[in-house]
Amino acid sequence: MLSIHRKLLISAIGCATLIGSVGIAQAQDPIVIKFSHVVAENTPKGQGAKMFAEEVKEKLGDRVKVEVYPNSSLYGDGKEMEALLLGDVQMLAPSLAKFEQYSPSLQLYDLPFLFDDIDAVDRFQHSDAGQGLLDSMQDRNIQGLAYWHNGMKQLSANKALREPSDARGLKFRVQASDVLDEQFKELRAVPRKMSFGEVYQALQTGVVNGQENTWSNIYSQKMHEVQPYITESDHGIIDYMVITNAEFWNGLPDDIRSQLEDILADVTQKVNQQAYDLNQQAKQSIVDAGTSEIIQLTPEQREDWREAMRPVWEKFQDDIGEDLIETAEDANQSETTQ
Repeated sequence: MLSIHRKLLISAIGCATLIGSVGIAQAQDPIVIKFSHVVAENTPKGQGAKMFAEEVKEKLGDRVKVEVYPNSSLYGDGKEMEALLLGDVQMLAPSLAKFEQYSPSLQLYDLPFLFDDIDAVDRFQHSDAGQGLLDSMQDRNIQGLAYWHNGMKQLSANKALREPSDARGLKFRVQASDVLDEQFKELRAVPRKMSFGEVYQALQTGVVNGQENTWSNIYSQKMHEVQPYITESDHGIIDYMVITNAEFWNGLPDDIRSQLEDILADVTQKVNQQAYDLNQQAKQSIVDAGTSEIIQLTPEQREDWREAMRPVWEKFQDDIGEDLIETAEDANQSETTQ
C-alpha cells in the first residue's frame, strides 16, 4: 500500500508532466497573421496577399500561419483600420488615400498628375524620402512594411471626358481623401466619398456618374459594363501600403520578423510586376468587351487636365511639405545612365 507521501509525490509529478505537455503544445502553436483586404483575389493586391501567405507557409512551415480574407469578407473599407489598431487583424494593405488622418505627408500620393508614370512612382518609393514615409505613422501604432502597386488611374463616366470642362457637374465617386475630394471640385464636379464595394451599384443606379480607378479594378468590379466611356488619363496612382500593428510586429521573435521582411520584399517585387501585367490584360479585356469607348488624350489635352488640377498641389503643400513634393517631382526625371 502506497504511503500518503508517495501518493502525493506521484500526483505532483503527474501534474508537472501534464503542465509541461500543455506548455510545449502552446509553444508550438503558430503565430497567426490575419491579412484582410477589400478587393477581389484576381487583382494585384489580392494576388500579393495570396503569394505572401503561400511563401510564409513554404518557408516558415508551422511557425507562422497567414490567413487571407479578400473582398471585404472580414472587414470593409470603414472598419479595417480600426480592426488593425485593436489587434483583430495583423496586416492590411489599404490604398495610400486612406492614411491622411494618420500622416498628412502621405497625401502626397493623391496629388493629381504628380507622377508621369509608374516608373517615376517606383523611383520615389525607393528613395530615402519614400522609404521614410513607411515609418511616418509609428506614433499611431502603425508600421508601414512595403508599397504594392495597383497602377495608374483612369477616369470613367457616362459621358466622354476629353477636356476638363467635360467633367463639370458630374458626380464622381472618390475614396475617403480630402485631396481627391478637392481634385474634382477643381473641375467643378461633385465628389462623393464611397467605399469600394458600393461603386458598381452606385454607377449602375446613377447615384454617381463616374469614378477613377486602375484598369484591373475597373475590370474586376465590372465597372466597364456600366460606364460607356473610359479616358486613359494616367492622372494619379492607386498604390497600397502593406501595414501592420507596430506593437504586434515589434513583439515578434527577431528571426521570424526578419524572415517575414525578406519574404515580403520578394513578394513585393513580384506583385509590382504582376500589377503591370494585370492592368495590361484588364485593359485589353475591356477593349474586347466593347462596352466602353476608350478615349486617348493628346499630349495637349493631358496638359490641360494637369493645369486644371494643379491648384490642388498648392492647397495641400503645407500639410504635405514643399520639399517632399519637389522630391517626388524630381522622380519624373529618369536616372542618368552611367
